[in-house]
Amino acid sequence: MEGGDDYGRLSGSGGSAGVEFDWNGGGSSGNGRPPNPVAGAYRRCLVSDKMGSGSSRKTPVRHPSLVKTKICDETVDPVPGLGNRDSDFLPAIRSGAFSDIGFRTSMEDTYVCVDDFVSDYGLQNLSDGPHAFYGVFDGHGGKHAADFACFNLLRFIIEDEDFPHDIEKVLPSAFLNTDAAFAEACSLDMDLASGTTALAAIVMGRSLVVANAGDCRAVLCRRGKAIEMSKDHKPICNKERKRIEASGGYIYDGYLNGQLNVARALGDWHMEGMKCGGPLSAEPELMTLSLTEEDEFLIIGCDGIWDVFRSQNAVDFARRRLQEHNDPALCSKDLVDEALKRKSGDNLAAVVVCFQPSPPPNIFAPRSRVHRSFSAEGLRELQSYLDGLGG
Repeated sequence: MEGGDDYGRLSGSGGSAGVEFDWNGGGSSGNGRPPNPVAGAYRRCLVSDKMGSGSSRKTPVRHPSLVKTKICDETVDPVPGLGNRDSDFLPAIRSGAFSDIGFRTSMEDTYVCVDDFVSDYGLQNLSDGPHAFYGVFDGHGGKHAADFACFNLLRFIIEDEDFPHDIEKVLPSAFLNTDAAFAEACSLDMDLASGTTALAAIVMGRSLVVANAGDCRAVLCRRGKAIEMSKDHKPICNKERKRIEASGGYIYDGYLNGQLNVARALGDWHMEGMKCGGPLSAEPELMTLSLTEEDEFLIIGCDGIWDVFRSQNAVDFARRRLQEHNDPALCSKDLVDEALKRKSGDNLAAVVVCFQPSPPPNIFAPRSRVHRSFSAEGLRELQSYLDGLGG
């Protein structure tokens, strides 16, 4: 693809390297654990001091476009909120992540893993069970937008007045508020001009909610079967094409307004005619389901992974690796390394979230019972043969 991760025919990739953190290199943190945005050095917010610090407790204002939350047309076992108590199952959360610059000259992918944001943020009065947050962000035209979303999206979620009671309303609002906050940051510093796709997965109790804007992807493994928890937002998709054309945009050679290879993204405020009612949307689509004992792990990754892996292929590959070592961090590295072997031409970032303490079990297909019968003529021939033996 020409240009950066998502930039296309009419604009260059941009050479901005973004703000450098010690996890931006070709791999995960030194101890094999993903970065935690609320711990130590990772608590920094990329917003100017004029906009307030990242630890502010001010409740975000509901984004004006969210009169009614739009949920993806296709849902997997949708649950009416987070109060579903049909099962006693609670996932045992373990996660790991890995990234690599790949064959690119700059790294614009990033990720975040928080296995327990209740303790990290000192939250109270939440229900029992895991409270985890994961995200991947694929920047284009620089890494500032990806870093900004990585460090601020969770903050906008947990500081929303409707959190945690209406998470399906909170998540789209958090995406749009992050987008608006980055626009303000860009107005204070023109060097921040860039964009990013974003995918976030939140686990609360046994409920899994995935919000996606762009072409990152989340795939759940349910007893060996791949269940896609997001849809790629490419301009050529019928649903996105209709939305783009209705907002005055167009598609040229598969690119949105001839410039972007995605139909939804955060940032890109420097691109004339794209935002503020234009064809580029930062609003995510949601998919929800209730986790069961059959749910083994979740893979989320930037498009560099999915350029060379089909969803079921990635699940099969990760499942075999987890059966070997049962280590989600190492499994994430395995996915990235395999994508490199398959000649993925993009930056690479993958997160693996396990829901069980044990490795995935072997699956044995039940042997079908074969019913055999003899014809009357066959029985007569058999009887004649047996009579001959008796003589």
